[in-house]
Amino acid sequence: MTGVQTCALPISFDALDLAEDRGRFSEMLKTLNIPYPEFGVVESAEQALELAKDLGYPLLVRPSYVLGGQKMKIVINDEDLEHHVVDILNEMPENQILLDHFLGGAIEAEADAICDGENVYIIGVMQHIEPAGIHSGDSYALLPPYNLGDFVMQQIDDITRKIAVELKTVGLMNIQFAIQGDDIYLIEVNPRASRTVPFVSKATGVPLAKIAARCMAGISLKEQGVTEEVVPDTYAVKESVFPFVKFPGVDPLLGPEMKSTGEVMGIGTTFGMAFAKAQIGAGVELPTKGRVFISVRERDRQHAVALGRLLVAKGFEIVATSGTGKALQEACIGCKLVNKVNEGRPHIVDMIKNDDIALIINTTEGKKAISDTYTIRSSALQHKVSYTTTIAGANATVRAIDYL
Repeated sequence: MTGVQTCALPISFDALDLAEDRGRFSEMLKTLNIPYPEFGVVESAEQALELAKDLGYPLLVRPSYVLGGQKMKIVINDEDLEHHVVDILNEMPENQILLDHFLGGAIEAEADAICDGENVYIIGVMQHIEPAGIHSGDSYALLPPYNLGDFVMQQIDDITRKIAVELKTVGLMNIQFAIQGDDIYLIEVNPRASRTVPFVSKATGVPLAKIAARCMAGISLKEQGVTEEVVPDTYAVKESVFPFVKFPGVDPLLGPEMKSTGEVMGIGTTFGMAFAKAQIGAGVELPTKGRVFISVRERDRQHAVALGRLLVAKGFEIVATSGTGKALQEACIGCKLVNKVNEGRPHIVDMIKNDDIALIINTTEGKKAISDTYTIRSSALQHKVSYTTTIAGANATVRAIDYL
């Protein structure tokens, strides 16, 4: 079963018959009582539109056989779905296409484990700082998790052990989860070494590749004296490094398709300290003073209020677009309003070009909104202004500022 692999939120099989083996794998999960997002397989735009009626939006759409999340996209309506399916089929004719109900707003976590065929050693559980929907290779990963409860952690432990034994895995494996409240959904299984293994080995001091190789050579975990998970007494953050500044015109907005080209690591006694060190390692210069531009989608505005309050307390000034600015002002947080690009000049891009902005917090969704805010992200890159496009990333950034 070494070909088994699921990827960012679908469950699929590489190098096997897609529909048949996805069905077989989902039956195994039902038997083990492990929840997973509803899914389907289609071969045309017409089939995709029909299936969408059953699965419901938002949907994660991707070709059946890809690496790095290539051509993977979250769609929110029929128009976007039809356009993306046609785009995939034009580039990859006769490819089956996966549709999975996307778990919006979920926290993502992953577990690395070693199995000798019978016993399972869970190396570590990592919490993604970015929400589900961003490729795991692009997300910040934190070890150990900082706000996953004991009940959630126990479910992750139980599911990991069940799947490792059921698949008769011998060696390393990686499993990824989406978490909504206390509900855990399986979104990816990789019975092989993951990109996180070097990170976890460094954070825990455990030679994971050596232990796994010995298991594959027939030496059990018990014979190696490996029985208990090592929980580090410090926090470690894995941060991705992106090449955007070297490729003018590329949109740095993160999503299901992987864009990073490297990774760095930060270690600290607190989450904020570890995140700050990871930012420094990635070459990101976070500000300690100046103006912060905040513009977020409607469902993020209460989070923006909390962030605004923290930033003002740290001595930052705030500028915001009308919707976000109104929410801040109603919460008695001082801010100045600035035009969006399509509202006329002077607008936010003018402020970025004039070096009047030190940090950008901008969340968006929907095809039009993403297109409208592209110039903000590209201008931030050109003028080396730190920015984040998720609330979770903004919270981590604000925590890190205290350690600069």
